Amino acid sequence: MSWYTVEVIGPGSWCISEYAHWEETHCYLLTGAEKALLLDTGLGIGNIREQVDRLTALPVQVLTTHAHWDHIGGHREFEAIYVHEAEEEWLKGHFPLPLEAVKRNLTCHPCDFPEEFKIEDYRLFDGGVAGTVCDKEYIDLGGRWLQVMHTPGHSPGHICLWEEERQWLFSGDLLYLGCLDAFYPTTDPVAFCSSVERIAQLPVKAIWPGHHSLQVPITLPKRVAAAFMKLADEGKLSQGSGIFTFQDFQIHL
Repeated sequence: MSWYTVEVIGPGSWCISEYAHWEETHCYLLTGAEKALLLDTGLGIGNIREQVDRLTALPVQVLTTHAHWDHIGGHREFEAIYVHEAEEEWLKGHFPLPLEAVKRNLTCHPCDFPEEFKIEDYRLFDGGVAGTVCDKEYIDLGGRWLQVMHTPGHSPGHICLWEEERQWLFSGDLLYLGCLDAFYPTTDPVAFCSSVERIAQLPVKAIWPGHHSLQVPITLPKRVAAAFMKLADEGKLSQGSGIFTFQDFQIHL
């Protein structure tokens, strides 16, 4: 059985998921007429390059929604890697979390890892990048355009991707059904709130998240924005305030 689950989400578009792991991480392969974009590379447990090569023969550019360990695990299998400028150093050997802490997170829940995976061999990517991206920049795949939206809060350089033609939002860890994290040192609850408010203004028809269920209601951005504003009004929008539950999502401050 493959470590990955590959699902077609639209023309020239696939979701590559790691459902066997508690993180339930998603990566997205998007193709145009000239090149392919791989949004994140997951946990680094399986070989995501093999999955990509089965789906497309186009040259592949990797775009990082944010440089957290669970989204950069397969970066080592690619050369054309891009990230927001605020997190460039994280991919050059300055990751803000020790390797042993990452390994503990990776294995903290029971998981049927592939036979060839050895936790003692696991390493954080530190190979650098081919370039950086910035807010409002457009990426042309050849007749298919996606816009970078800098959405800090979950991390300083977190980005979402907006495909206006399809009205698709690739939300990374800014929005998903589950616990939205803004409690550790490199997060910023106030920036998170502002980013969600910005995204909530988009005429979204589909949300493709970084984790968990792909069945994300298009009402989620506005509801998450309202939840953050409620916490702000109550004087709770700061780290250490706790975990707050709102219907189908939580906010961890």
